[in-house]
Amino acid sequence: MSISGALSNALSGLTATSRMAELVSSNISNAMTDGYGRRELAVSSRLIGDYGGVAIDGVTRHMNLGIVADRRFAQSDFSNASKELDFLSRLETLVGTPEDAFSLSARMANFESDLVSAASRPDVNERLEAVFRSANALSETFNSISDSIQGMRTEADHNIATQVDQLNQALQQVRDLNIRISTSVNQGKDPSSLQDHRQVLIDQISEIVPVREVPRDRGTVALFTPGGAILLDGPAATVEFETTNLIVPHMTVEGGHLSGLSINGHAIRTDSAMGPLSGGTLGALFEIRDETANVAQAQIDAVARDVVERFQDSGIDPSLGAGMPGLFTDLGAAFASADEVGLAGRMTVNALVNPDTGGDVWKIRDGIGAITPGEVGDGALLSAMVDVMGEARAPVSGGFGTAMRSAAELGANFLSRIGSARELVEQATTFASTQLSELKAQELEGGVDTDQEMQRLMLVEQAYAANARMMQAVDAMMQTLLEL
Repeated sequence: MSISGALSNALSGLTATSRMAELVSSNISNAMTDGYGRRELAVSSRLIGDYGGVAIDGVTRHMNLGIVADRRFAQSDFSNASKELDFLSRLETLVGTPEDAFSLSARMANFESDLVSAASRPDVNERLEAVFRSANALSETFNSISDSIQGMRTEADHNIATQVDQLNQALQQVRDLNIRISTSVNQGKDPSSLQDHRQVLIDQISEIVPVREVPRDRGTVALFTPGGAILLDGPAATVEFETTNLIVPHMTVEGGHLSGLSINGHAIRTDSAMGPLSGGTLGALFEIRDETANVAQAQIDAVARDVVERFQDSGIDPSLGAGMPGLFTDLGAAFASADEVGLAGRMTVNALVNPDTGGDVWKIRDGIGAITPGEVGDGALLSAMVDVMGEARAPVSGGFGTAMRSAAELGANFLSRIGSARELVEQATTFASTQLSELKAQELEGGVDTDQEMQRLMLVEQAYAANARMMQAVDAMMQTLLEL
C-alpha cells in the first residue's frame, strides 16, 4: 500500500468514526425523548482506484413501526376512555351520593321528612314553611343538575372546536414535513430529525383521532382513520366544525341545532358507532355532547316528571282545577307530557305557596287552589302527599323500564345508573392505561439502550485512535523521507 493510500484510508476512517461518535452521543442524550428513533451509521468498504477506506452510505433510523402503530391505537383508546370517565365522574359528583347533604337523594329524603313532620302537626306554620323550603331546595337541585349537564355539553362543544383546530394544524405540519423529508431523501441528506418531529406530531393526532400510518415514496407517509377517513395522502384534509355558544336540552345534531363535522366540505357522521373519526378525544367529546349527556338529561327529566306529576294529580289535591299546576310546576305552569325535554331545568315550586313572592304556605296544607285557610289541624292533604311520594309507580320515560318505584327509589336508580356507567368506563380506562404502558415499555425496549451505546462508543474511540495512529505513522514516514 502506498503512503497516500494509507493516508486516504485513515482519513476516511476518521471521518466515519467521528460521525459514528456523533450519532452515539445523540442516541444517548435522546434516550428518553419522545419520537426519537435510534440512529446507526451505515458504512461499507470503499475502493477508488488503488485507494480503499470506509464509505459512509447514510444514516439508518431504527423504529419498530408495528409497536408504534399499536401504541397509537392504545393511546387513542385511553384518551377516549379518560374523557368519558371525567364526564361521568363529574356527573356522579353533581348528582351526589345519598350521604351527601346536597345530593338529589338527600334533598328528596329531606322533603319527605318535612312532609311527615308537617302532617303530624299541620297547625305549626314553621313546619309548613320547612316543607316549602325543602321543596324549593329539591327543585333547585333538579335545576342545577340540568344546567350543569348542558354546561358540560357546551364545554364539550367548545373543546371540539379547539381540537379540530389542533388537528388541522397538525395535519398541515405533517404535510410540510413530508415535503421536507422527501427533499432531504432526494438530496441524499439525513432526514432522521424531521422523521422524529413527524412522529411526535402523528402521536399528537392519534390522541385526537385514531390514525393508521401508511408509508409512501421517498420517506413520506399517508394517514387514514380506522373508520375510513383520509386525513393525509399528499395534501392534508381540512376538518370543519362550527361551535355553538350556548347549548340547551332540546338542541341536537339531528334537529339541525348543533354542528357536526365535515372533511373537505363533505359532512360525516359523528356518532360513536359509525363515525369515521370516532375514538380518541374528539370522538369522546362528540359522544359526551350528543349521546351520554343527552341520556343523562332524559333521565333527570324523567325523575323530575315523576315528582311533578305525583303532586299535579287532582286526586291528591282536590282544590286543583283543570290545567292548574300542583306543588311543583313547569316554570309556573302545569306540566304537559309533550314538554318533558328540559323539565328538570324548568322545575319550580308553585308561587302560590312561596312566601317570598306573596304566596301562602297554608296552601300546602289546605290545597294549592284553596281560597281561604281551612282547619289548621287538618293534615289529610299532607298525609296524602307523604303517601304519594312513597307510592310505587312505573316511570313513563327515561328508559328506566317498567319496574314500579317510589319517587326516592327512582332518584336512587338514576344515581345508580350513573355509577354503573362510570365503573364500566373506569374499567375500560384501566385496561387501556395498562395496555398503553406495556406498549410504551416495548417501544422503549426497542429504542436506545444506553449500555449498548456506551460499548459502541468505546469501540468507536478505539477505531478513531487506530486511524489517528495510522496518520501519525504516515507523518513519521513522510518526515523520514524528507530528511533523506
